[in-house]
Amino acid sequence: MKLAWQDADVLDMPTLGTRVTAFDGLAEVAGGYGAKLAFARTRAEAFRTEFAATGTPDDVTTCDLITLPYPTRFGLFRASRAIAPFLSITNRMLVIRWTESDGRRRVLLFEPSDVELGRNTPYFAALIRRTPGPLRSLLTTQHGTVLGHLARLGVKPEDVDYLMFDHLHTQDLRRWVGTTGPQADLGATVKPAFPNAKVIVQRHELLAMSKLHPLQQPWYQPDTYRDVRPDAFLAVDGSLVLGPGVAVVDTPGHVLGNQTLVLNTSTGIWASSENAIAAECLTPEHSRMPGIARWARTWQQEIVLNANTIETTADQYNSLVIEKTLVDRSQADPRFLQFFPSSELTASWANPGTAPTFTHKAIHHEAVHHTARTTRESS
Repeated sequence: MKLAWQDADVLDMPTLGTRVTAFDGLAEVAGGYGAKLAFARTRAEAFRTEFAATGTPDDVTTCDLITLPYPTRFGLFRASRAIAPFLSITNRMLVIRWTESDGRRRVLLFEPSDVELGRNTPYFAALIRRTPGPLRSLLTTQHGTVLGHLARLGVKPEDVDYLMFDHLHTQDLRRWVGTTGPQADLGATVKPAFPNAKVIVQRHELLAMSKLHPLQQPWYQPDTYRDVRPDAFLAVDGSLVLGPGVAVVDTPGHVLGNQTLVLNTSTGIWASSENAIAAECLTPEHSRMPGIARWARTWQQEIVLNANTIETTADQYNSLVIEKTLVDRSQADPRFLQFFPSSELTASWANPGTAPTFTHKAIHHEAVHHTARTTRESS
C-alpha cells in the first residue's frame, strides 16, 4: 500500500534535538538476547546520569482521555490468574512545555489520541460490534478530548510544536495533521487542528506501515495515512534529547519502532510508554493481583509485558528493563517505580482480580522557577 510520505522527503528530515549515543551498538551485541539485556541495563545506567544533567521542563500536565476494556491476556501477559477476561485501562495525554536555550517555548503533546476515530481500529471495532450498546456504555468512560483539555489549559493548537506517540497503534491522525484531499468518512479535505505541529515517529514504524505483517494488522489503521500531509512527520532514528529534561528513547519490541518519553522532573526521572500497563509490572514481586508475584517468582521474570502484539518479545523485555533502569522510585510508595503507562491499569467493578496494587494517575512536576504543581486533569 502506498502512503503519503513515500513520495516526499519526510524520511530525510533534518535531525531533531541532540542524539543520544548511550545505546549505540545494542542491536549488534553478540551472544543473544541475554547479552543484549546486560548491555542495555549498563547503558541505561550511564544515560540516566547523563540525562539528569540536562535540566527539567517548565511544566508537565496529565489529561485523562478514556477508560476502556482491554484483554487481560494481553495486558498481564501470561502472569494473571484473574477470572475476568478483560481489565480496564485509562489512556492519558501528557502536555509538556519547556524553554530552549535561546528562549523559545516548546509544547509537546504525548499520546494525544483522537479517541473517536481510534474506535475504528480493526481489533476494537470488532470488539465493539460484539458488545451490546448498554454494556459498552457501562465499561467505557470518556473523560475529555484533546482539544477540550488544551482549551482548559490555555494552550492554543497553533502553539503546539510536536505530537508524539509511543507507537501508532489505533492512531488516526487526519484531524490533527490534515489531509491533502477529501476523505470519504470525514467529508472535505481536512484542515489540521495543529497546523504547526510535527509528529515525532521512529523511521522504522513509518516504513513498516506500508506493508504490515498479519500480526500487526489488527492494531493499525493504515488507510487513514494515505492522504495525510507528509510534511507533518519528523522521522527519527533512535534516541534523542529534545529539550531540558525531555527525551525520546528508542524502545523496540512492542512494535519495531516503539519509543518511550523520558522526563526529568522535581520528583526525579519518569518514563512513559505502553510496554507495560501498570507500575507494578516493573516490580511484580510487590503486586497483590492474583498470580502476578507468583508467576514472576516461578519463572524469574523481573517484569510483566503488555503483549497484544508479539513482534519481538525479547526486545520488548529488554526495552522495559531500560525503562526500569532509567526511572526513580515513587515518592508515594518506593516499592514502585516512576514508570507511567500511557494506558494505565484502572480498577473496575466489572473486572475482578485486575485491580492494581498501585497507580500513579498523573505525573507530578513542580518547576524550579515557580510553585505551581501539576495535578491530575480530568473532565
